[in-house]
Amino acid sequence: MGRLITASEKPETTVQDPEHPRGGNPGDPPTCRTSPPASTATERRIVLFIALLAGFITPFDGSAVNIALPQIGAEFHMDAVALSWIATAYLLSSAVFIVPFGRLADIHGRKKVFLAGISVFTLASLLQVLVPSTAAMIAVRAVQGFGSALIFGTAIALLTSVVPKEERGRSLGLYITAVYLGLTMGPFLGGLLTSQFGWRSIFLVNVPLGLSTIALVTARLRGEWAECRGERFDLPGSVLWGLALVSLIYGLSELPSPFAAALILAGLSVLAGFVLHEVRTPSPVLSMNLFAGNRPFLFSNLAALINYAATFAVTFLMSLYFQYARGFSPLLAGLALVPQFLLQMLVSPYAGRLSDRVEPRIVASAGMGLTVLGLGLLTILTEMTPLWYIVACLALLGLGFGLFSSPNTNAIMSAVDRRYYGVASGMNGTMRILGQMFSMGVATTVFAVVIGRVVITPEYYGAFVESVRIAFVVFTFLCLAGVGASLARGGSG
Repeated sequence: MGRLITASEKPETTVQDPEHPRGGNPGDPPTCRTSPPASTATERRIVLFIALLAGFITPFDGSAVNIALPQIGAEFHMDAVALSWIATAYLLSSAVFIVPFGRLADIHGRKKVFLAGISVFTLASLLQVLVPSTAAMIAVRAVQGFGSALIFGTAIALLTSVVPKEERGRSLGLYITAVYLGLTMGPFLGGLLTSQFGWRSIFLVNVPLGLSTIALVTARLRGEWAECRGERFDLPGSVLWGLALVSLIYGLSELPSPFAAALILAGLSVLAGFVLHEVRTPSPVLSMNLFAGNRPFLFSNLAALINYAATFAVTFLMSLYFQYARGFSPLLAGLALVPQFLLQMLVSPYAGRLSDRVEPRIVASAGMGLTVLGLGLLTILTEMTPLWYIVACLALLGLGFGLFSSPNTNAIMSAVDRRYYGVASGMNGTMRILGQMFSMGVATTVFAVVIGRVVITPEYYGAFVESVRIAFVVFTFLCLAGVGASLARGGSG
């Protein structure tokens, strides 16, 4: 079938496509959508500010927690594999719910779902201060991930709903900048807070930020955006999607055991059943029409998946490297990680603007190429590697990812009709989370094979550094394949 009609090609006030009365594309489900509300300049500013707050708060939490992992592990006597579950539980919960909630947002309202998400995330951050054990901490992290799914399934969709297409790259660039600001401030403030007040103080920072966002949405944002009102929610498809992701992600975390291989195989089987169900159902949670004949959407998502798979665990690994192998304090380790995120933050808005004028695939592919170089240079890491060399490699990674992320997001959101913004935003978030999970799965698997399930003490530092090198070799080749996926999207994306 042909390429999907984009928002720029289809009048935004159209209630129904006259050629395809069942929806925006052949085979789409029936729709009762109404014309989207015209956004005012004030609404656009409010939505942008809300998106920036949301973009900051969740990556700040994740990067700050990475710095605190050694202290958390010491308090709860956790080994390296158990420590990875602090991130895994959060990501697994997000991955399961982000696409279904993106679809719910398209049906019932993106503002409504976003508000629920920021509320859950804020409450979970407060509860995290009170956790008494490893199990409780991982459980509350899963609740935080649930809230994050509602946020990330709607924030980009809300922003794309109100911003004109010719300004979309700039706005998405600012959003990505807020994400990188959170990543930049996370290691520094996380290290400072952990050193001065303990790791629980990291989660308290989320509370006033979350409450401020809730107050702003409630008091100032009057409009609502839901182009799929009246359509049915695909609960069976959502359950299949969740089961497939749980099996795949839990299997990745348990590699290299035979049980892990069985879980991954089961996950792939359920995923195949999910695809068959989505093709046949009249109102799918994830329309397969978004992928069929739409190379920009398909390969932009694939490029995002690979890029996150090759880069997410870098912060996790380097945080542990600086504190275990080099003896850095949490604050000093956080400062050493800042250059990567600072470059991402500075470059991203310019990359977003550039993608409004130049094909996003060119800008994004160049960024991924720089990421390959940065990862490759870290494959020779030792306990004696000069600090300037490591910081330069991390800065190169930041430059590459800053060039990649906002143009790639622009390509994804520009490849679909506005009635699919929530699902497309959720799919983009899912690719991010699956990539992050695969990245953590690689790191966890290498730890399990090289070190084993032991607490990292000085006698294991040599084996730990060897594990880090092996992981960077895997990530380098993975990212190299990602360059091909980024270029394969074609000239229209």
